[in-house]
Amino acid sequence: MAKKIKQPLTKAEKRKKRRKTLIIIEVIILLIVVAFLVAWLKFGLISCEDLGDLSKNKLSTDTIDLLKGYKCIAFFGVDNRSNGNFESGNSDSIMVACINNDTKEVRVISLYRDTALMMKDNVIRKCNYAYNHGGYQEAIEMLNRNLDLDIQEYIAVDFNALSDVIDDVGGVEIDLTAEEAKLMNNDYIGEVASITGKHSDGVAAGHQTLNGVEATAYCRLRYTSGGDFKRAERQRTVLSQIVNKVKNMSAAQALKLATDENVLKEISTSLSASEIATLASALRDYNLGATSGFPFDKTTGTYGSKGSLVVPCTLDTNVSKLYFFLFNKEGYVPSEEVKKISRDIVDLTGKTEKNAEVDEY
Repeated sequence: MAKKIKQPLTKAEKRKKRRKTLIIIEVIILLIVVAFLVAWLKFGLISCEDLGDLSKNKLSTDTIDLLKGYKCIAFFGVDNRSNGNFESGNSDSIMVACINNDTKEVRVISLYRDTALMMKDNVIRKCNYAYNHGGYQEAIEMLNRNLDLDIQEYIAVDFNALSDVIDDVGGVEIDLTAEEAKLMNNDYIGEVASITGKHSDGVAAGHQTLNGVEATAYCRLRYTSGGDFKRAERQRTVLSQIVNKVKNMSAAQALKLATDENVLKEISTSLSASEIATLASALRDYNLGATSGFPFDKTTGTYGSKGSLVVPCTLDTNVSKLYFFLFNKEGYVPSEEVKKISRDIVDLTGKTEKNAEVDEY
């Protein structure tokens, strides 16, 4: 049987096909525009705070010019047992995301919550003390003070926000160890479910999709091998999964997430509605790059009333490595403020570079 030869399209058929393609593209664009317009109308539900000009260290002209090429945002996961209250509470999760304005690459560090850093009262304490005793403003200034950064923006979420976002993106894929599954079932899942009013049937060891309650409980796990270092790694894993899922959402799914009133009410931020819309509209252009815990070189120890601390070995050398990690800056020389804090931490703990312990997190 002779093979049927496909006839070329006529001009009218070509116009019809092109018009159909354009209509599909226009519908997609329209859905995206509608999503952001509706979200814009609902942005009043977000708690937006004007922080004014936050303090930072005396940075060199070269460093100031370098930082102008990035937008750095502090992220706080607040465990305050009072959803929607962001004035204080333990910041169980402390992250800094730095966006390269040219390449759109985003690099993220998560600070170990027990890291010994300098507070505004010139006393070295666990870094999560700052948010609990001074809210987001002191927490941001703590980051600027100890890390030589110029962060002027923040986003804070509570248990409900994280749980709702994870449910909205369809859950996250996680490989659970037997140790993690047991602890989640025995304690963490029940606590998160009680706070959020949501449900879980429990988890088992192995690969699975965790819902909002389960993934939030997973992020809070601490008393496993790896301790707080492993917990910070879990939080970065969940963050990466959320980002990837959002980037691959359909227009309808994006609309649902952008207009979820529950999520909007569970966020506190210094970003304006226009800044949020700008970031959201360029979401597909962003690429989540490397993530890491901080400090890179560290040890642990118990220091009287200060309790168990994660000790940078030393702070100034860790800040130099931080600049390379976030900004590709080689040989960064920390400010005099960071050098002094570094000496004070050494005086308190007696720990220097030679005391750094190697770990896999």
